[in-house]
Amino acid sequence: MNRLDRYVFRQLAVALLAVSVGLAALVWLTQSLRFIELVLDRGLSFLVFLELTGLLLPSFFAVILPITTFVVTLFTYVRLASDRELVVMRTAGQSNWQLAKPSLALGLIVVGLCYWLNLHLVPASQAAFRAWQFEIRNQLAAILLQEGVFSSVGDDLTVYARYRDRDGTLRGILIHDARERGAPVTILAEAGRITPTPTGPRVTLENGVRQQVERVPPPAGAAPGTPPTPRLSILSFTENSVELARTGRGGGEDSRYRNAQERTLDELLHPDPADRVPERDLRRFRAEAHQRLASPLHALGFGMVALATALSGEFRRHGGGLRLFIGIGVVVVLLAVGLMINNLAARQNAMIPLIWLNALTPLLAGAWVVSGMPGLPRRRPRMPAEAAP
Repeated sequence: MNRLDRYVFRQLAVALLAVSVGLAALVWLTQSLRFIELVLDRGLSFLVFLELTGLLLPSFFAVILPITTFVVTLFTYVRLASDRELVVMRTAGQSNWQLAKPSLALGLIVVGLCYWLNLHLVPASQAAFRAWQFEIRNQLAAILLQEGVFSSVGDDLTVYARYRDRDGTLRGILIHDARERGAPVTILAEAGRITPTPTGPRVTLENGVRQQVERVPPPAGAAPGTPPTPRLSILSFTENSVELARTGRGGGEDSRYRNAQERTLDELLHPDPADRVPERDLRRFRAEAHQRLASPLHALGFGMVALATALSGEFRRHGGGLRLFIGIGVVVVLLAVGLMINNLAARQNAMIPLIWLNALTPLLAGAWVVSGMPGLPRRRPRMPAEAAP
């Protein structure tokens, strides 16, 4: 790089760092508000809160870096044009591609950073984040239980307590346990206390009623196809205990199903047959793998759209806002189309090539515009003699 390239690259890099960090901090703040109650009302330590929400940052950066690359490139080159610096550089013999070299260098750096995030850091951070969530929902159920609120411990266990005494005793308890398929249980108790155990938290109930709906097979001689008969069994108890862990295995890692975001690229393309992944999830895994490989190219493609917007056309002392809005509109449309394509590809893997088309189209189209749109007929400038009546 010559001195002019280093001058432009330094402005781009500083602006990209500032905008990316600021935008990531804003997104992190809005997303972390849902966890702040665990610190203020339920006694979770602030360090655990920071660690839990900090695991979200890599995924934020992976999403916003291509967008901030476009924003920084567009407004940096527009400012250089408004300050007549691009005019001076062109007068010094710089072509469009020479002027674009700093942005292309920055775009390649961002592409490499996004690949590192998508293929290594984001899956690891998502796996750690989901493990924290699973532990909070299962092992720390006592923290999540709130007075007068139906609290869900997983998807198949709901706990309600009318109020909590100062010593931690729960009063007016209702538990709906649907973990045993086909035989849901509803328990009502006057009081109870949550105690931690090696297999997870357990609530000890006092003076209550246990109601369970069972399906009794049809009697012998019944007509074929006769459905089982539901039967309600009621049991009164003086003392009973219920495990709040999601499964009998104590809520360990083996009982947690890992989604596509927390799997590595190899696991997405070649899942372990022992996992018995449903066909619907296999389609999601393949779409997620191609999305991880293609999405970093958006940083270079969006940068090319910004360069095409800022470097195309003639210099105007006033105006030029139309091209600016067109460039922003193109990126907004590309982002919306990308979201739609990702959803379609997750349902039908035949749409996966559209993921790559959406990533490569702005790169190739922007390069064509920066090159002067070869192949299109050029208007011959009107001479003063031709312009006279």
